[in-house]
Amino acid sequence: MYSFEKNGRPQSLASLDAYNYDHSSHLDLEDDLYQQEKSDLEKSLVRKLDLLILPIICVVDFLQFLDKSTINYAAAFSFKEDLNLVGSQYSMIGSIFYAGYLVFQLPNNYLLQRVPIAKYIGIIVFLWGAVLTAMAFGKNFSQMMAMRFLLGLFEAGIYPSLTLLVSTFYRRTEQAPRLGAFWLCNGFALCFGGLIAYGIGNIDTVKFKTWQWIMLIMGIVTCVMGVICYFFLIDNPKSPALGLNAEQSVLVEKRTKDNAVFRTTMIKKHQIIEALKEPRLWCLCLAAMFLNVQNGGITIYNTQLIHAFGFDQLQSVLLSAGSGLSDIIYICSSVYIVTRKEGRVLYTAMGLMSMDLIGLLLLLLIPDSKLKLIGFYLCWPYAATYVLILTCITNNVSGYTKKIFYNGLITIFYTIGNFAGPFFLVDSQAPSYYGGMIGYCCSCFLCIVCLGLARLSMARINMTRSRHAPQESKPVEEDQTDAEDPTFIYLL
Repeated sequence: MYSFEKNGRPQSLASLDAYNYDHSSHLDLEDDLYQQEKSDLEKSLVRKLDLLILPIICVVDFLQFLDKSTINYAAAFSFKEDLNLVGSQYSMIGSIFYAGYLVFQLPNNYLLQRVPIAKYIGIIVFLWGAVLTAMAFGKNFSQMMAMRFLLGLFEAGIYPSLTLLVSTFYRRTEQAPRLGAFWLCNGFALCFGGLIAYGIGNIDTVKFKTWQWIMLIMGIVTCVMGVICYFFLIDNPKSPALGLNAEQSVLVEKRTKDNAVFRTTMIKKHQIIEALKEPRLWCLCLAAMFLNVQNGGITIYNTQLIHAFGFDQLQSVLLSAGSGLSDIIYICSSVYIVTRKEGRVLYTAMGLMSMDLIGLLLLLLIPDSKLKLIGFYLCWPYAATYVLILTCITNNVSGYTKKIFYNGLITIFYTIGNFAGPFFLVDSQAPSYYGGMIGYCCSCFLCIVCLGLARLSMARINMTRSRHAPQESKPVEEDQTDAEDPTFIYLL
């Protein structure tokens, strides 16, 4: 049972958590809207969105992760030797990708509010596919550094773009499974990437080396996908391509009110200033940075870590597919938990990072080299945690400029973490890489602390609003932020 005051509002944080779940949308939503959520008409609309939009989003995310990870598979073959890489040059090639990622974040925030998202996605997908194709012909360290920088530059806009699409088309209560679906493709990319590289590694390649074929094939496939996105991806909930009838058009208006996303080309500086003053922004940004320190290192050292455990090159490539399976299990489990009645987004994220910490400790402490693979497969929850951080933002940030700014700044900190990650792993410390593992353990702990503080800051605001909120909110067309709307209750 909940604990309520006379006005019907919860009087403690514990009772507020229960209250939040049952009243997770804006307080002014009427019972008829709740019933409408369950109607056959809305189910039909959501199915249409899932069939026409979500598959393209998922394929793009799959290719994005696979393409940036190609050097992981290339390194299992003759990539380092053919380019004469020495010392930390491989780590630098891995990290420079995120320098390009970082440089493009501010232009990306501007373009997201100024240009059609579908056309924008199509162009950047085609461009990074072209760069990956060109990488197959790289001859030395400097050329590969330049092309990896460009690859990061063009891939930089994709996560904010896809997240914005999901938050535009789906209700807040529908977003976690859809965000989980396209981030799940990272795990599939790890699985199939390993299998693809294993298959190529087992054939007698001609003219090109194995690592060149990997980049060439994936680059061409990505270019084709860019063309498909440009012409067929839908980016407007009222697009004629969706074939909406009159009833569905009215329903789209109500759904837009619920997800609190009203597209506008006006950049509102006061929303950016408001965001900068919020403690939760910096907590979530730091959490994203700390968890992606590990991502930056383990992603590009995936096959090399497994090889260091005592497996040969082809075995290492094949076993790297297990990382993807682990990633998939963690993401599916986290989405299942947060969509159940007792699920909580940030509590689940904190639990995932605790599991990550256990995996890293096992990887560090297990004495038998090959048995370290157990710890290695356990330490992939950080991807699911990042999905939940993005879910927290899509659910709890309103105001179009503010939402874009939040996603952009999160991506910047994501980039910083990934840039630093590869330098934690030093070849002289193989196979335990004890220095890097200790650093990743510290990052996990700090991430947990930041997630807890972010949740606490929103819970306190919920407590105040639940006692004093008015019964009606302003129309979504006014593009209010969550801070400006006293009826906005955060989903924790």
